[in-house]
Amino acid sequence: MARSVTNFYSYVLNRAVDISVVVPSVTCPESLGLTGETPSHQLPAPFPVLYLLHGFGNNHAQWMGYSNVEMYAEERRIAVVTMSAENKGYAKVGGDDFKRFVDVELPEFVTSYFPVSAKPEETYIAGLSMGGFGALYHGLAHPERYRAIGSFSGGIGINPETLANNVHIGDQGAPLPEEYDLAALAKKDVEAGVKLPPLYIACGTEDFLYKANAAFVDELKGLGTDITWDAVEGYTHEWRFWDLEVERFLDWIPRDDIYAKMGKRSV
Repeated sequence: MARSVTNFYSYVLNRAVDISVVVPSVTCPESLGLTGETPSHQLPAPFPVLYLLHGFGNNHAQWMGYSNVEMYAEERRIAVVTMSAENKGYAKVGGDDFKRFVDVELPEFVTSYFPVSAKPEETYIAGLSMGGFGALYHGLAHPERYRAIGSFSGGIGINPETLANNVHIGDQGAPLPEEYDLAALAKKDVEAGVKLPPLYIACGTEDFLYKANAAFVDELKGLGTDITWDAVEGYTHEWRFWDLEVERFLDWIPRDDIYAKMGKRSV
């Protein structure tokens, strides 16, 4: 796996930002001739990509540091992009328009500078906690841009404007603006005849966000959406659960790209 930590100037945020991009590359087993594949850095096509969003208090580095997502992506031949969104819920808060950054500038930059696909059918978005909210918020607002959406211990019911004031994700208390009501966003799509991408929602049964996630899943099922719900006994709001779920998500996502047809590989 080739990993790049990139700092570039954002024309949306008007400052330098950090992202991490990992793309599959030649593996040691391949170079030793143990897999039957001929090592080469020549690519048959850009890689499918997962935009993977971090949680409250984290940044672009935590997914790579606390989980095995880099190995999972290498095995499955998919690129992964992480970013630093501070504590602003991937929304437009104050003078920082993270909504436009995620919707427009981030994929524009990544697909221009890395061998990553710009096709909606090869683009996925997921995240944990605040990032789970962010994935659903962006995916439901622009369902035509993503093949599938994932949320792990998602911050259902959070208000990004309150988060920006460093209020804990589970103790905000302020009324929820309609813009951040994820169930309402999904209902609006369905009523407009918009086809939603398949949704993967996961939460540990001991998580303080479990009840909110379970209720959200029930609402989505009532709308007739294509949803997979993974409630796992015993887990709380923790990295061992998110490491488990990101691998399950990568195995679950629908894929028709050339790399998926090559199958899972050893790393």
